Amino acid sequence: MSKAFEQMLAPYNCQTRDDHLSALREILQQIALLGLWRSKFFEHAAFYGGTALRILYQLNRYSEDLDFSLLRSDKQFSFETYRSALEREINSFGFEITFEAHEPKPPSAIASAFLKPNSLKQLITIRPGSDLLRQIHPDEVLKIKLEVDTDPPRGFATETRVILLPVPFAVRIYCLPDLFAGKLHAVLCRKWKNRVKGRDWFDLVWYVSRRTPVNLSHLESRLRYSGDWPETPPLTRSDLIELLRSAARKLNVRQACQEVDRFVRDKTWLELWSQDFFLGVIDQIQTT
Repeated sequence: MSKAFEQMLAPYNCQTRDDHLSALREILQQIALLGLWRSKFFEHAAFYGGTALRILYQLNRYSEDLDFSLLRSDKQFSFETYRSALEREINSFGFEITFEAHEPKPPSAIASAFLKPNSLKQLITIRPGSDLLRQIHPDEVLKIKLEVDTDPPRGFATETRVILLPVPFAVRIYCLPDLFAGKLHAVLCRKWKNRVKGRDWFDLVWYVSRRTPVNLSHLESRLRYSGDWPETPPLTRSDLIELLRSAARKLNVRQACQEVDRFVRDKTWLELWSQDFFLGVIDQIQTT
């Protein structure tokens, strides 16, 4: 195991196999971000989503995917431009890596702006070396999905934030009010077949607990872009609160807890969950 990798793993205090897998995935996500930075990816795109919150804002749950948005529409974008940089960076830490492209699904199967037809997906399949982590079987396979929105809704702002390990580097990221707008769009519009994505509701509580306001204008852009706010008047805070309250009343809280459980080490965050709890949280949402 390299010294840099060992240094990154130490703070996780892993006790179980799942702890090690979650830590390994997160470290690999950071290594992938480093490879993208070296190849100037963040001159053209911004990081967003749950993994962005986890790595840059210490969100207290694990996340699986790396989500990005181009700064300007480019339907000719291809991950092939960055493949060699990602392979080189991840291989340097002793991992075998392969890429698998995924074609966009038909529009009828995609509901949110995070998962829409003009998003490009790439799966990185990673195998740890047999001497890397004894707690993980050498044949264990991790998959990290990279997704880029090639035609994003307008009205978002970005900033640059520093990641210190495995070496200091910087990534461009959506500002928090715009990240919150994207998350609320997912809460309201994500169709996940018959399942509930509890991670969306977990993150909503996290944003409100930090008193992060939502960029209402950007949320409206996302809702109009996905066809979920066809009304002529602009979206108001009252409209948003009513939409969220309606979603909370329909929420299967038990399923939401079950879905997010494996991503959270401190289960006390889930003990209060109920429809009334979420209704109380929603009433505290502020807007810009």
